Amino acid sequence: MLRTTQHRPGQQRLCAPIAHANVPRPVRRNVAVGQQGTRPSTRHQVLVRVVQEPDIKQSNAEAFIESVKESLKDQSKDEDDTIIAASIDDLQQQVSGIEQQLASLQQEIDACVNSAFRNITITLPAEPAAAATGDEQQQQQTHAFADIDDAAFAALGRDSPQLLMALLEAAQAADKAAWTAFQADLQTLKLKRQRLAGQLADARALLDAAQREASKRQGLGAASGAAAAFDAETAGMAPLRTTGAPVRTVRIVLVCGFESFNVALYNAAAKRLAALAPHIQLKVFSDRDIATRREAVAAALAGADCFFGSLLFDYDTVEWLRAQLTNVPVVLVFESALELMGQTRIGSFTMDPSGKSKGPPPAVKKVLGLFGSGREEDRLTGYLSFLKIGPQLLKFIPGKKAKDLKSWLTVYGYWNQGGLANVVSMFLYLVEQQLAPAGLPPPPPPQETPQTGCLHPAKPGYYWSGPADYMAWYAREGPLRGTDAPIVGVLLYRKHVITDQPYIHQLISQMEAEGLIPVPVFINGVEAHTVVRDQLTSEFEQAGIASGQLERGSLRRDAVKVDALLSTIGFPLVGGPAGTMEGGRQAEVAKAILGSLNVPYVVAAPLLIQDLASWADSGIQGLQSVVLYSLPELDGAIDTVPLGGLVGDDIFLVPERVSRLTSRIHKWVSLRRTPPSERRLALMLYGFPPGVGATGTAALLNVPQSLENLLASLQEAGYDLGPLPEGRDALAGLGEALLKTLKGQEEPRTVSKGAAGIKALGGGPAAAWGVSAAAAEISPSQLRSMLTFPSTWGPTEWGPMPYLPDDDVLVKRMEAQWGSLHSYRGINSTMSGGLLIPGVQIGKLWVGIQPLLGLEGDPMRLLFERDLTPHPQYAAAYKWLQQVYCADAVIHFGMHGTVEWLPGSPLGNTGLSWSDVLLGALPNVYLYAANNPSESIIAKRRGYGTIVSHNVPPYGRAGLYKQLSILRDLIADVREDPGTVHNLKEAIAGNVESSGLQADCPLREGLEMSAEAAAAVGDEEFLAWCERLHSYLQTLENRLFSEGLHVLGAPPSNSQMAQYLGAYYGDSLPQEAVDVLAEGRGVAAARSALEAAWQQPAAVRAAAAAAAAPASQAAPADPLQLLQEAENIRGLLLRNREELGGLLRALDGVWVPPEAGGDLLRDGPGVLPTGRNIHALDPYRMPGPAAEARGTQAAQAILDAHRAANGGAYPETVAINLWGLDAIKTKGESVAMVLHMVGARPVKEGTGRIARYELIPLSEMGGRPRVDCLCNMSGIFRDAFQNVVELLDDLFARAATAADEPDELNFIAKHCRALQQQGVTAGASARLFSNPAGDYGSMVNERVGAGNWESSAELGDTWAARNAFSYGKGGERGVARPEVLSSLLGSCERVVQQIDSVEYGLTDIQEYYANTGALVAAAKNARKGKAVGCSIIEAYGKQVQPKELEEVLRLEYRSKLLNPKWAQAMASQGSGGAYEISTRMTALLGWGGTVGYTDSFTWDQAADTYVLDPEMAAQLKASNPQAFRNVLGRCLEAAGRGLWQPQEELIAKLRSMYGEMDDELEGIE
Repeated sequence: MLRTTQHRPGQQRLCAPIAHANVPRPVRRNVAVGQQGTRPSTRHQVLVRVVQEPDIKQSNAEAFIESVKESLKDQSKDEDDTIIAASIDDLQQQVSGIEQQLASLQQEIDACVNSAFRNITITLPAEPAAAATGDEQQQQQTHAFADIDDAAFAALGRDSPQLLMALLEAAQAADKAAWTAFQADLQTLKLKRQRLAGQLADARALLDAAQREASKRQGLGAASGAAAAFDAETAGMAPLRTTGAPVRTVRIVLVCGFESFNVALYNAAAKRLAALAPHIQLKVFSDRDIATRREAVAAALAGADCFFGSLLFDYDTVEWLRAQLTNVPVVLVFESALELMGQTRIGSFTMDPSGKSKGPPPAVKKVLGLFGSGREEDRLTGYLSFLKIGPQLLKFIPGKKAKDLKSWLTVYGYWNQGGLANVVSMFLYLVEQQLAPAGLPPPPPPQETPQTGCLHPAKPGYYWSGPADYMAWYAREGPLRGTDAPIVGVLLYRKHVITDQPYIHQLISQMEAEGLIPVPVFINGVEAHTVVRDQLTSEFEQAGIASGQLERGSLRRDAVKVDALLSTIGFPLVGGPAGTMEGGRQAEVAKAILGSLNVPYVVAAPLLIQDLASWADSGIQGLQSVVLYSLPELDGAIDTVPLGGLVGDDIFLVPERVSRLTSRIHKWVSLRRTPPSERRLALMLYGFPPGVGATGTAALLNVPQSLENLLASLQEAGYDLGPLPEGRDALAGLGEALLKTLKGQEEPRTVSKGAAGIKALGGGPAAAWGVSAAAAEISPSQLRSMLTFPSTWGPTEWGPMPYLPDDDVLVKRMEAQWGSLHSYRGINSTMSGGLLIPGVQIGKLWVGIQPLLGLEGDPMRLLFERDLTPHPQYAAAYKWLQQVYCADAVIHFGMHGTVEWLPGSPLGNTGLSWSDVLLGALPNVYLYAANNPSESIIAKRRGYGTIVSHNVPPYGRAGLYKQLSILRDLIADVREDPGTVHNLKEAIAGNVESSGLQADCPLREGLEMSAEAAAAVGDEEFLAWCERLHSYLQTLENRLFSEGLHVLGAPPSNSQMAQYLGAYYGDSLPQEAVDVLAEGRGVAAARSALEAAWQQPAAVRAAAAAAAAPASQAAPADPLQLLQEAENIRGLLLRNREELGGLLRALDGVWVPPEAGGDLLRDGPGVLPTGRNIHALDPYRMPGPAAEARGTQAAQAILDAHRAANGGAYPETVAINLWGLDAIKTKGESVAMVLHMVGARPVKEGTGRIARYELIPLSEMGGRPRVDCLCNMSGIFRDAFQNVVELLDDLFARAATAADEPDELNFIAKHCRALQQQGVTAGASARLFSNPAGDYGSMVNERVGAGNWESSAELGDTWAARNAFSYGKGGERGVARPEVLSSLLGSCERVVQQIDSVEYGLTDIQEYYANTGALVAAAKNARKGKAVGCSIIEAYGKQVQPKELEEVLRLEYRSKLLNPKWAQAMASQGSGGAYEISTRMTALLGWGGTVGYTDSFTWDQAADTYVLDPEMAAQLKASNPQAFRNVLGRCLEAAGRGLWQPQEELIAKLRSMYGEMDDELEGIE
């Protein structure tokens, strides 16, 4: 049978369908949909449990009665009916109130829009067809806007974008100040509307739920008899004890955590116990009840004889329970937080009450060594074996303690086996042995299920001993027997198997239905690695063993060959749930196992800690994200797909997500099975922003030369690259030629002609290498079909998500933002309305430019939230790759693209997340800089990227140049002969002025150096100032920068190697030794050079070294160790060649080894070699110990500096930027700064996991206040560290309500009280702000890039509008709180920003001015122009001393952009280097726009270096004319905006050069 997809007329389809066996499809069960079975078009709560047809155990009527019975349990119907009726009334009033608020707010919005555009008249040129008639009246179109409201304004944006742009420009020109105010007012109003709309949706959902519950209860009376009859088995049971003296009542309280899916089972056990032993009362709760029904849980515990808990980890829950369990005689806690397990006590047996014991009790440890393999990683597996046989061993040991330990082990054995009968027997045994013996007959021994085994829906209740037995059966009876379907090892959680969770069989059956042969192995969790290591194998592993390259070890000879490995458990492969908090302790073992297997390792599972509704609404959060993403990524897991989650206490699958999983596994396996010569590849380059030379660039990477290396490697690996000449030397120059060809395809007139226009261009400059043009057009109807789900889809496919999407939901969303697909004439659309996908073809490799994400600086994105969907051509390009071109894989070439940043679920793609929609099943091989684990995890998690890392460029030292080198020599003369100072004053002062050093090296506080000041000051004071100047010049001379760009797969040259090693070791190794090592002469020769260097006087060493060494420097204690480490680093750097090998591995569809992301300078050699699948850190250890110390030190230094400049006063509010990249690389130093400001410290539970940030008592803070913090989070920090976000939000909430802390010592509480007095009650303690959920960026850089701004205030308002969304615990997931943000900005006196690496300084990337700079501007706006300081921490160095923003800007510009050494190194990189120079000119303008950086020497020297130097100008112009034009344009823009005051002659020259460039580029653009 062929698996087909919905095919619509006109849709071009070239890709072959996937074959699979004729297996029954999942069927619909217990479905609640819209009225009379129709599909609802609005938001509905759809509950569906899907099982396989052969496994139906209940009729629909029986299932309904069962649900009614659960509803009746432990409830008083009359009381609850009253509560529900009251709740409905309250909710109806709440909904009505919010609707009224929304209506009133909409009127304000309409009035705001009308006031801005009323009475404006616009005259537009006619359409080309009308103009051709020659009729003057038809050649103009006049539009008068008497009145316009918000709806009309939005419609104008969709239907008449040209008219709207003209209207916006007219309003702005009429009154710039009013225009700026309008933007700020409208953004604030819309944020309020968004917040109210969210509140309304939540209230309506609660109302719907309450009404459904009320409707359900109307039938309870009639159904109760049926429910009682259905429970006849329990009701008919006779008590086990019918005679004898009365027995006291035993009260047991059970609370289950991550196994809340067992609540129904435990309730059934309670009923059965009541029938068999009426004196036993079992009350069942889930951990969620502690939050929602705490009084009921506390009341039950107050009189309890026994507490039973399992899988409880939440810190607040654990701490609350510990306090409640003090007087409970018997406490049994299994597989939970160590602190809670430490409360275990049964008779004389207790656990370690300190909670510090990591592992089994001491008595168990004595005999534990008898079990297991002896390997460290197998200890927990041995522990499970002991638990099974332990009771039999202990019965031979005399004494009460052994008896009590036996009881503990027996109870655990019952619990671990699971099932209703075992749970009932467990409590009967416990009560009889330990609580209240009543002479009951002994319960039967545990009904055992194997600890590991295999299962299949075709044989329910039957378990095979392992994969070999299972596959022997499958070969005879399996549905896909005899086929070549991919075989997938599937790791399942044993608890779910023994409790008959329906999703297990559904998952297995759906995998088979979609053409995969599952090998379903259930495990407890800790044995995952042993199953993979010993019982599963692969073609690769078997070939390696046969050739002697791999050892067999413990691999069984009957091990089953698999094509992929799927874990539905998450956690680390080694240790599983028991190793969760060890942060990858056994990662190296996992690497060895998975590297030997060498097949794709995928983690995909239903959510067990989070419900489906919260996933759909806000993405995967907290600990659930760590289990599914952070920890498995340490092992190299890829393509994580959430498969479902909790609805109430039940686990449900979303079959549509299972289909996404199976389709991706199919593509990976197909990639490996397809010979390289037959693989069709697509390679995406980048070209955003447009018009400034960005085409074919990537951060830190020389794209043209890297492309040549990749093409040569693909040729050597057997890929079909058509007529491309063979050999690396033959490809020299092809990279730049390819980029010029692709740039030529961007010309608007060519685009308007469609595919024919592109093909007419041919291969352009790349044709000499056999490259040809390749273009496609997608019609609007084709795109509509590509974006439409099958019309037959319903609850069966979408599962119990909180809504049921229409089949054309994606098309509707796109058209709501971009207008009708048929009338769309936007980015890359042709005259006929087609959507053009340009590119070039090289054999079976297609190369193209990733579509623009949008129009840079488009103001409509701000006003209409157009970023909710990609534009039509963007979607068409990726759909074309999959459905028409039929790519086997796509390569995203460098850092970074945009598909992973598209709107959708922040974490955990749903079927409506745009990155999921557009990437589909396509394997995504993503080349990424190794030093950016932050953004790469977005590519990995949202974009299904298999990351392959590349190195960063070598490090250079700035040195001194021009006037700076002259100053150095003059100062040296003065220091050598102080008597010459009088004669050299004027020369020194003049060079200081021309270098712009007056602010950095003032003569004294408040007095800048000048010729007049130098003449007036005494020689002694001038000499002292010269020493300060000398120190500054030394600092500048030794600053590191990233020199040039990296070439993929190219090992460093000897000189580059010396730069890497010299930067890493600094003064620890003399340059002589570094040079010897870099040349490959070995450790012995380097040691000789080292000894010779240390024998020289300090002055000689300083003169010989690239960086001056202080005279006090002494030889290291163990120089040989340094040299050996340096030799090791050299070897690792030479393995840059593995970057190309890593790409080829990924394209072979095999496992790519993981490695921590980071950079050599900060993280050391552990980040090498490159060519690895990089990952981030364990977020539950933030901040780490070193980070806490450094962050504390930095925060205190910031406070000290602020007080010194402000008369001893503390800042009331400090804004601290929390960025994902610096948080990962520094292990959380910025978080530690927040903690110190607030006065808090981390609290760790027994495993080392940070569970809370607790307030330090004021009495321990030395009299200083709690400083309020505005935490501005990057989108990556917000999504990757949700647990930290929740902990910080909890901290601020507690600080806001801290008892007995006066305003002057607690600024957080002070500000919250002030807000509450103003009527802002909800969210007054919100302190963590970011962009809207699932969205990224402040858009300030887009406005600066497009020149679409008028003032710093306007850029500040833009930042505030994009960052007004609050995050925290509970439902605080992107709630718009502009009032709270505005209040915090109003009290903000200082902004803090960390810089985490040499490569990304303030002046290197747009994000710093667009966030840090714009945040300063926003705070100044709120403070009515009052000064706002900005502290910069350069976290990559040993010191954490803060510097002022302006000081760092000047240091960076002097060491990089204005430095001829840096300039020439970058210009030599061709088009990419020219673009890097161009972007820094844009950033220079951005700093001027946001914080008013206007130091004239920067612009003067930049113009001298890049524009007025004929040789440099010619080089830039030749390599990247668009980039050179941007350099010219930014200079002119700076002059026009008053940020630079050049001479009129220079302005005229710049204008002339710009005009010439425009003329030259007309044929290109």
